[in-house]
Amino acid sequence: MKSKLLALFLLLSLSVTSKVFASEKDIYEFSWLDPDKEVYVLQNRKFRKAGHLHVNAGGGITTSGAFVNSTAIQGRLGYFISEDFGFEGMYSKNTGKENDTAKGVRSSGPQGTGTTPFRRIVDNYWGVMALWSPFYSKINTFNKIVYMDWIFGVGYASLKEKNNKLAFVSASMANIESVESHGGIMWEAGLKFYLDQSFSIRTDLTAVHYSTNNISTPGTSYKSNYDATISLGYSF
Repeated sequence: MKSKLLALFLLLSLSVTSKVFASEKDIYEFSWLDPDKEVYVLQNRKFRKAGHLHVNAGGGITTSGAFVNSTAIQGRLGYFISEDFGFEGMYSKNTGKENDTAKGVRSSGPQGTGTTPFRRIVDNYWGVMALWSPFYSKINTFNKIVYMDWIFGVGYASLKEKNNKLAFVSASMANIESVESHGGIMWEAGLKFYLDQSFSIRTDLTAVHYSTNNISTPGTSYKSNYDATISLGYSF
């Protein structure tokens, strides 16, 4: 009796162990599915990043700056050393103009003599980042599985912007733009949605934090620029 119980225990242990330690290459097959379809276990990555060069091109909007409406066109070039780690260089060309809030501040006083709003308009920035992609997801929607990677990055950026700080020095210089360049910290958070092994769609929130001189008091303060973009990507 004891030998039978021991044999049953070992059989159950082997069965449980084989399920717990399912490898990345394991596949579950279901007879009711189309023969061409396969259901992969969670560990499996259908699309790979390691050893692939990628390029992205797209655009979006700047979400920072109370007195400015701005857009961005971005290009990215990167490479993943492994499925989790890589690096990327990017360039962003931004355009902007004063919005209705700034116009309202200017005309809020009696006879339209309101306050001059201080604004910065980012012209462009470039940077390099180390990438970390520890998570991936599978979304089942409309009977179709969408594969997605989460990507985070941090690095250095060089930013060029123009502002109207000379208007606070003299009214006669109100229309003269002051152009400045800054170095700062750049980070991003992105989602990469795979169309196939080569093509993908990626959404990114990219931020640049930099230090600049104050306009009315001595010293410096930190400013930030946030761009939300969507791009089409290709992996080689």
